[in-house]
Amino acid sequence: MGLCPGAEKIVLAESLDEALALKARHPDWVALKDGPPAPGFDMVNSPGLLRSVGLGGRTVVQKTTAGTVGALAVKEASLVLCASFVVAEATARLLRTRKSDSVTFVVTGDDGQADEDLACAQYIARRATQAGTDAAEFVRRAAESRAAAELAEGVRQGVHSDDVALCLEVDRFPFAMVATLEGSLMVLRPRVVPSPADEGPI
Repeated sequence: MGLCPGAEKIVLAESLDEALALKARHPDWVALKDGPPAPGFDMVNSPGLLRSVGLGGRTVVQKTTAGTVGALAVKEASLVLCASFVVAEATARLLRTRKSDSVTFVVTGDDGQADEDLACAQYIARRATQAGTDAAEFVRRAAESRAAAELAEGVRQGVHSDDVALCLEVDRFPFAMVATLEGSLMVLRPRVVPSPADEGPI
């Protein structure tokens, strides 16, 4: 799931219709989807295209094929984090500070088999217990995934040529993305996780 730098929050929609209905009720919200542009939506889920959009303090309502579906599927969990390489350390740090007995990674792409998602999940899992884990091998796997190839080759619509590189920029942002139920809506917000001077493993 793409990040929307500067946005105050991201409301995760169950469907394209729900996203458009929320946008209709809140005209100041920004409606975002993956794939090609569509009527009623302001933007597509492309890091390369989003980086030039001023989203400071705005609310984004988002519907994607895999990411929002995965987050909504586990909305009753005690903690839901939406993660990627760009927020890996903050996500791992939050897991370390919670000292959870168990963590379930929900791989959303390609029916749970997406190479790039698996590599990212395995990297964050390792980093949650071994803070010095090197990202290189995990990033390489993601860069060589089918999804990365499709983005680079222009097979998918609604993308920018820089999307793969931006998605693989490890720790670009200093926050974790925490999804919580706010009323009937699942809302994703950035949470900065302080870095203790002396962190231990879980």
